[in-house]
Amino acid sequence: MSAKPLISFIVYSHDAEPANLRACLDSILQLSLADADREIIIVDDGETSAPLSMLLNNEDEITYIHLKRKGASAAYALALRLSTGRYVQLVGSTDRLLRAPYEHCLDIARYHNPDVMFYKNTDNAADATTPFTYEGPMLGSTYMKGNTIQAAKIGYMFEKSLIVSEEFNERIANKNEFLTKLLLRSERFYYTDAYAYLASQQTAQSAADGSIHANRLAETEKTLVNMLKLVVPETDRPALNRRIAQLTMDYLCDVIRTTHDKKTLVKTMERLARKGLYPLPDRNYTKKYAYFRKMIGNPITRNLLFYLIK
Repeated sequence: MSAKPLISFIVYSHDAEPANLRACLDSILQLSLADADREIIIVDDGETSAPLSMLLNNEDEITYIHLKRKGASAAYALALRLSTGRYVQLVGSTDRLLRAPYEHCLDIARYHNPDVMFYKNTDNAADATTPFTYEGPMLGSTYMKGNTIQAAKIGYMFEKSLIVSEEFNERIANKNEFLTKLLLRSERFYYTDAYAYLASQQTAQSAADGSIHANRLAETEKTLVNMLKLVVPETDRPALNRRIAQLTMDYLCDVIRTTHDKKTLVKTMERLARKGLYPLPDRNYTKKYAYFRKMIGNPITRNLLFYLIK
């Protein structure tokens, strides 16, 4: 028997429908993992606790925590402190793990000892086809320097030992800062083409009011400044700079989509320039980012972005 579980599944819930949560848990329980190799922690941040009756027959296999609106950061931090597995897998309560491709990921973990593994997520279970390939090991910074990393925590299995500091845990709700730090710390990064995670199709949310948008944009800008101040080895700086530039472009795109105001965009660009985040450096971006960089840097083509970005 292992001294500790191979993997801890942390299921984050916020007033989830019992049927959805049950389907999520079943997708975990159906994996070919011995009881000693699997740990499941449900951290419920909703107003009301989930019906505990749905956990009957599995009460010895699941740890349930109810926080009542403490926020995602507090929920993740608590669950991480309580987890005992070597690896951590974050799961949304309305999502599912796809058995065959996810077991492919587990095999990589068992036989190749990655510290971070990236797989694909999908909203279509039909994507879970075989065969699956993988690449690694490599430095996480090497992957980040040449690729656009998936900005969703659900797309990664990672060793808990990489995020042992309390400060690191508390920032887990900030996906961009968290994942950037995670990859920079990774010395044995693997990625696979397997679609291992089935993300639920959520009902489109109504547009938020201006104050909510303003708060979200301000938080994003704060994150970019924090990332710019990260102290990393010089060999990792190109990867970090490329990532910051991509996120800055995402931010500017969000400003266009949210405000639809040309003056606001120009003022934002001027503010980013004072903070060292603009102009955008020329890197080996994907076509989408390369085109955006060129268009936003030219006053004429910049105006076209307001018609292209909705």
